[in-house]
Formats: sequence, C-alpha cells, structure tokens
Amino acid sequence: MSSKKRVVIGMSGGVDSSVSAWMLKQQGYEVIGLFMKNWEDDDDSEYCSTRQDWIDAVSVADVIGVDIEAVNFAAEYKDRVFAEFLREYQAGRTPNPDVLCNAEIKFKAFLDHAMKLGADLIATGHYARVRQADSGRFELLKAVDASKDQSYFLHRLNQSQLSRTLFPLGEIQKTEVRKIAEQIQLPNAKKKDSTGICFIGERPFREFLNRYLSYKPGPMKTPDGDVVGEHVGLSFYTLGQRKGIGLGGMKTHKNAGGDSDPWYVARKDVENNTLYIVQGHDHPWLLSSTLQAGQLSWVSGEAPDSEHLSAKTRYRQADMACSFESLLLPEIVTGAGTGAKTENFALKFTDPQWAVTPGQSAVLYDGDICLGGGIIESSRSAV
Repeated sequence: MSSKKRVVIGMSGGVDSSVSAWMLKQQGYEVIGLFMKNWEDDDDSEYCSTRQDWIDAVSVADVIGVDIEAVNFAAEYKDRVFAEFLREYQAGRTPNPDVLCNAEIKFKAFLDHAMKLGADLIATGHYARVRQADSGRFELLKAVDASKDQSYFLHRLNQSQLSRTLFPLGEIQKTEVRKIAEQIQLPNAKKKDSTGICFIGERPFREFLNRYLSYKPGPMKTPDGDVVGEHVGLSFYTLGQRKGIGLGGMKTHKNAGGDSDPWYVARKDVENNTLYIVQGHDHPWLLSSTLQAGQLSWVSGEAPDSEHLSAKTRYRQADMACSFESLLLPEIVTGAGTGAKTENFALKFTDPQWAVTPGQSAVLYDGDICLGGGIIESSRSAV
C-alpha cells in the first residue's frame, strides 16, 4: 500500500491546473485529476468549450502521468449556483457566480467526491495560499503574484475546507507557470486563459439572460428626473456600466477638453422600475463612502476584531482602507417568527469607492490575510 498522500486536483484543461498537477507530482504526492462538468445546456454551441477542455485535460494527464476522471456536477451547479444567479439578477442585483461556485461546487461537491476517492487533500489551480497559524487556525492568503491573486473569489472558504486544500501556484508568478508548461511540453502550454462567467463563456450576456429572465422595459432618467430614454429591463444593467446603455445621439455636456463625457448607469429603482444614468466617471452618484453587507462568511469562523482593515468591493481593485463595524439587525418576522437577529457589517471608506454594486462581494483583508466578507446590500453616496 502506498504511503504517499493522495491529492485529487481539479483539472479544467487550462494551463494553471495542468501545471499545478505536475508540481504536485514532483512534490511526491499521488495525484488524481478530476474534470468537473458543471454546465450541460448548449453543450454543442460555439460558446461552450467543455468538449475541447476535456480533451486538453486528458492530454495533459497523459503527458504528466496521472489518472483522470470526469464527474458531472451539472445538477448541483444548476440548483446551488445558477438558480441563485438568476434570482439575484431578477431582483436587480449583480451577483458574482465565481464566488458561489467556489463555495458550493469546487470546495463542497468536488471536495465530497474527492474524499470518496480516498483523497487526503484536494488542490486547484487558483492563485492563493493557505497557511496554518500558531493558533492552529488556517489562514487564506493572497498569492505572491498580486496581479493574479484570486483570494477575493475564495473568501467564503471555511476552516474545514482550507485544512484540506492545496494551492500549488500560490508562491509563483504566472509567467513562471507558462514557462514550466512549455518546458515540460504540455499540449495546452499556449492555451488562452478562460474569461467571462463560466457557464456563459464568450457569448453575448444580454442574449443569454434573455432566455431565462422575465423583464419589463421602463424609464431611463437623469438625477434631475428627466426621462432620456427607455431601458430594456433592470436585470440587464449593472452599476458603473458604460457600454450598451443605448443613448446614441443624445445631447451631452462637454468637459473642459471639449469632449462629451460618457454616460454611466448609477442607480436602479426596482420598486418603480426606473434606471438612473449620470454623465461623467466621477459623478457623485457613482461614489460611495459607506456600504452595508449581509450573508457573511468568515474564514476563521468569527468576525474580525479589528476596526481598521482594508477591503475590495470588486475583483480587480486595489485594497482600500476602511473601518469595519459588525451590525446586528432584526430579521423580518414572518408568521410565527421569533424576531431573531441577523449579522451584517458596515464599512466606511477613507476614500469614496466607485460603483459599489449590490450583489457583489465586499471582501476584507488584514495585509495579505483574507478574512472573509459578505454580499453588498446597499451603499451610500459620498455626498
């Protein structure tokens, strides 16, 4: 019987998970690849690359000498991730399905399946790090390659999940990953990184949502209340959006340089089905000094005890200094409800944040340590 630790790694057919599998084998682990199929609709369309990804994953497994199997999580994905994604969009919010997919599929359904295969540990190609502190607790850290760090998407992982997870790429640069892939002659060494939401791929987003959501056109207004057009349905817009608003030919204010300032989506009034747009990137309606978040998840299992932290309100954003405050709010009592309290948090930023968007994640950091976070519910304008 082998004394090697068995690691089951998610292999997507991409270069990151492929190099991760090779690194683990070099480190002496018994490595098994697991290819996750999470989406079945339009599997044969030009936008769905599942078949090619599986071929790439199998080819890589053959080159590096590891076993690989495919597992279908499409039912779990539809129930736990996609249904929530649609509910949020229907309510006028902008969810982040990658955060939910990591919490519900890659580190839950996948983890459970890996344990049934006799895994000691699981691994993925994410750019992040895990460290066990002196207290015995596991910490989620940013990757060494700051430009690729994905701790934002992993902030809902808990102690049980982190204690059984390896991130082989956490200590190296993306450029080094590409170099390794070429040196060991992986068939996907030059494959482009995947972009966009996993189940949508590169297809037109509005066209995709159209098939699943009911929508109702309504007025598009300026902050002064002037109706300047009609939106096609609040679900199809997100705060800070510039392209695709549909205001071609509308008279605009000109800035000091004589150019017309672009229009941005600034607010959604769901109750009155009204979309508010503003002109200029730094319009006060696009800047928020505070936010409130719910559906909290803390890596340590407890809310941070420090008032002064930093946070991201979107993935590609520098950490911004903020003050943190835990809030206990009365739940809405229905029927024979008990009137229990629900935990939220409030953040107050040193510098106003741009286009803080309900449905997205506010993720807290103490230096390189990712503490966890919550789903943004509301924000308040800087003025």
